[in-house]
Amino acid sequence: MKGLKDKVVIVTGAAGGIGKATALRFAEEGANIVVADFVDGSGTVREVEKKRKKAIYVQTDVTKIESAQAMVAKAIEVFGRVDVLINNAGITKDAMMKKMAKDAFDAVIAVNLTGVFNCTSAVLPNMLENKSGVVLTTSSIVGIYGNIGQTNYAASKWGVIGMTKSWAKEMAKNGLRFNCVAPGFIGTDMVKKIPMEVLQEKILVKVPAGRLGEPEEIAAAFAFLASDDAKFINGAVLSVDGAATI
Repeated sequence: MKGLKDKVVIVTGAAGGIGKATALRFAEEGANIVVADFVDGSGTVREVEKKRKKAIYVQTDVTKIESAQAMVAKAIEVFGRVDVLINNAGITKDAMMKKMAKDAFDAVIAVNLTGVFNCTSAVLPNMLENKSGVVLTTSSIVGIYGNIGQTNYAASKWGVIGMTKSWAKEMAKNGLRFNCVAPGFIGTDMVKKIPMEVLQEKILVKVPAGRLGEPEEIAAAFAFLASDDAKFINGAVLSVDGAATI
């Protein structure tokens, strides 16, 4: 990809899954990585360093604005700037609406929606000063089409699309780009624990491609959108779902 060499990239939720795959993909493209996660991300740091790029781990609670600000401050202290923010941290607390507790709704919104606001808010002063920057956020096909038992998750993932489009309209003139990637059913460790018969009957039947996506395929979408090849793409939602939503 054009224009990613020596960029400084923050990836939230980078200890595992899509976030880890994304951190490693950007390292392969020549970027330096800030691994931000509430849980230990030192394993991701070591794997990035094996690719001969610099990486640091910053423990981050995206639900707290002060923690997001500290994350960005550490990135600037070590690397001098932030070029790309990948808002990937996310959780699920699924239940049918009639059984969903308010605490479960609030917890998902706090991480998946407010967390995106907090991290983006924290990084904007540096990007606006530099008149350059890319903010990419993990949405979901559930945010576009809804899903049974995921009122909270769907609300959060639709919400980040609305914020992304608003920010693109506000700050395109400042040289900043904002886009979302909406993954379909992806073969993360959590999904792979689902019994195969359940996967076949409940999930893969909805995917014309006939398989789960791989975290690396989502990472590739992020790398493209952050690259100079995507300079005129702003305010977009890129679905990566094996035709599940056609």
